Amino acid sequence: MSAFSRGSSRSGPAVPGAGGRFGRRPGGRPGERLDARPGGRFGGRPAGRFGGGVVVAVAAGLLAPFLVGAPAAGTASAASAAEVRSPSAYVDPLIGSANGGNTYPGANLPFGMIAWSPTSTAGDQTNTAAANGYAYGTTRVRGFSLTHVNGAGCHPGAAGDVPVMPFVGDVDSSPTADTKDQKYASGFSHDNEKAEPGRYRVGLDSGVRTDLAVSGRAGVADFTFPADKPASLLFRVSNSLNGSRDAHVDIDAGNRKVTGWVETGAFCGRRANGGENNRKSYYRLYFTASFDRAFSGGGTWHDDQLSAGSTTADGGEGYLTGAGRAGRGSGGYVSFDTRRDNDVRMRLGISYVSLAGAEANLRGEIAPRASAADVAAAGRAVWDKKLRGVRISGGSEAQRTTFYTALYHALQQPNLISDRDGRYPGMGGDPDDKADGMGETQRVVRGQGAQYSNFSGWDQYRAQVQLLALLEPRVAGDFAQSLFNFARQNGGVWDRWVHISGATHVMTGDPTAATLATFYAMGVRDFDAEGAFASLYRQATVPHPDGLSDAGCPGQCEGQRPNLAQYLDSRYAAQDVCHCWGGAAETLEDAVADSALARWAKLLGRDKEAEELTERGGYWRNVFNPQATPGAGYLQARNLDGSWVTPFDPASDRGFAQGTSATYTWMVPQDVQGLAGAMGGREAAAARLDGFFHKPDGSWSLRGGDPLRYDATNEPGIHAPWLYNALGRPWKTQETVRELVDAVYGTGPAGLPGNDDLGTMSAWYVFAALGVYPQTPGRAELLLTSPLFPRAVIAPAGRRGAITVSAPDASAANRYVDSVRFNGRTRDASWVDGSLVRDGGPLAFGLTDRPNTAWATAPERLPR
Repeated sequence: MSAFSRGSSRSGPAVPGAGGRFGRRPGGRPGERLDARPGGRFGGRPAGRFGGGVVVAVAAGLLAPFLVGAPAAGTASAASAAEVRSPSAYVDPLIGSANGGNTYPGANLPFGMIAWSPTSTAGDQTNTAAANGYAYGTTRVRGFSLTHVNGAGCHPGAAGDVPVMPFVGDVDSSPTADTKDQKYASGFSHDNEKAEPGRYRVGLDSGVRTDLAVSGRAGVADFTFPADKPASLLFRVSNSLNGSRDAHVDIDAGNRKVTGWVETGAFCGRRANGGENNRKSYYRLYFTASFDRAFSGGGTWHDDQLSAGSTTADGGEGYLTGAGRAGRGSGGYVSFDTRRDNDVRMRLGISYVSLAGAEANLRGEIAPRASAADVAAAGRAVWDKKLRGVRISGGSEAQRTTFYTALYHALQQPNLISDRDGRYPGMGGDPDDKADGMGETQRVVRGQGAQYSNFSGWDQYRAQVQLLALLEPRVAGDFAQSLFNFARQNGGVWDRWVHISGATHVMTGDPTAATLATFYAMGVRDFDAEGAFASLYRQATVPHPDGLSDAGCPGQCEGQRPNLAQYLDSRYAAQDVCHCWGGAAETLEDAVADSALARWAKLLGRDKEAEELTERGGYWRNVFNPQATPGAGYLQARNLDGSWVTPFDPASDRGFAQGTSATYTWMVPQDVQGLAGAMGGREAAAARLDGFFHKPDGSWSLRGGDPLRYDATNEPGIHAPWLYNALGRPWKTQETVRELVDAVYGTGPAGLPGNDDLGTMSAWYVFAALGVYPQTPGRAELLLTSPLFPRAVIAPAGRRGAITVSAPDASAANRYVDSVRFNGRTRDASWVDGSLVRDGGPLAFGLTDRPNTAWATAPERLPR
């Protein structure tokens, strides 16, 4: 997966205002404030807090236990064929928190800025137990951090900023000096943990009960401490997942506030391949926390020095590893008297622009008296609205849970980085200071609802961006504009992996070109398409000095079109001079991007560019060696002089990025017929594809680990099951996809096959379960397979024309397509054109329990 590991509304999410309205303030400000509910206290405690030794919640005036294992409200019976009305009831945020999925279970909203989730520890405060700060098998927590990115593979991953830790006991030493997390951390049991959309609750072994809920840019935490014991909240301001360059905290006892910021970034900056290139700061996260009660004490720390009574502290941890970072950093704590009241409520807002922005975000999104329960109820309504973008009927409880959790994960990104007033941190930095990536504050352009970020391009362009375009076209348009804004601030360079306002250079290829071309093809028009195309075309045709740099290579090469002059001259990326992460992989990625740009150019009426780029989309042929092995051609890296890089082994990753030649040989989605021809024809290609999914004894090989076969944990080959459609064997797509859906994905913490990679693997599942999949980047055509559910209604936000997918005979046995009707007409083809995406309509499947080897096999009807 990317980052080196193996394995809304137009203006962004907000909490509804009084009466449950989800609106937009004048001036384009996202969201309305949540007004507090009347009363708000139960048994002397705020509604929704933990009480005694039993975990309870107030819902519709009744006490409802939410211990793990209790059925979620609104959950349908297993055999029900009724349409799901409350999809959030089927979401399990813990799916993917084991088995390298790198998801996080904390509270968030669709496309939100804040993601409040636990940071676990295995005994090292500088290296969490998982890339995203939470590992299901590690049941000790050192804080609840305010920001996360879903499923990123680099360890440690992105963000995890400002862990806030409820602590029982005397704060009599610096928490930073507790480098093994022996004192200022706590264990917990999953029996006392509850994760749901927009809310996270856990009972710690220390006796503290924590209840977190969020809006788009703010949140509320209700803490219940053990009575008559010392109680404090630790603000570990410098302890982001990757470290920090600097941090600051202020304690204002008179106003019952704690404020501060952390200057950080460095995504993947601790990797050997390119780590030094990316150990830099590129954003500040500001926070403001206000409390419903006075402090009984407090203090700060810096490195190993505790200063009781102090109200301010500064200091970062740096970006080194191990002893170079351990014991460094700063923070502050506030204490509370629990003798008469052991409940503490904290309201918190964040901003990437300023402390004033954080204050405004908090005031604008959460009312002064709102509890975690209030905010959670509103957040659940937001999630239900978004998840109802796909309304399924039928299926088992497990299938519904897997499906809606996948959709939940796919809709977590991109993420808001602009404040309610439209300001956001720009991309850039000091060109003379490689450690400084901090850009100037910017404001969204006219017509843009919000600025979004977190773009795992190498992963997302294959499935997640298509799902975003399909379900949330207005968010997709804002995201496209956001990436264009960054490129203009970054000297015209479109970075392939953007985190907050940082250009991280992670992975390879030019995925932004493929992404924006896909958006446009799928009907997303709400961005400066002409300007964006011109800029991307320039990046693809005019060499940039960074393209000759080896800084960050492999993995984070500075050049976004590395050694472009050589590429254009040789028509492939030469392994010995490419300044890239694998010459063969770079050639394939650029060919996909250029093919997508060509189709976009055609739609814009730019025929000259379309012709040029179409030719470049075929450059993959220049790294296909028909004699790579006796009897079989493969994609293979070659040198500048034209010679093939040897020795060659299809199980090797030499010349490739996070994959082998055996996998990358199938990565020509834009020209499957051409690839089949190079392999000796469709029949020969189909036979080879059989061997890619099966072991020599005929058994399935789908879980990864075999370098010669399919790897469900990583992106380069995830489209391969649908290639059978173009090879005239659509029934094999149907059986392969269903086997993956049934055997590789599932419920429970290990329910994802590997890194979710910002929703990519989850989006793959959503498409597979619906019976459709994007044919290739830059196009809106969809390939067909057998749907998992008897009925699904896909209703894009803000767009007319729902898609209705019906398969009344869907079942575990009926995994094969017998017939298809599209817009009421019989269709003898295993694909549909882009009108389904752009206009909607009915798509009806007749399913059977045995292959129909005659349907959709005519050569003239195959996908092109």
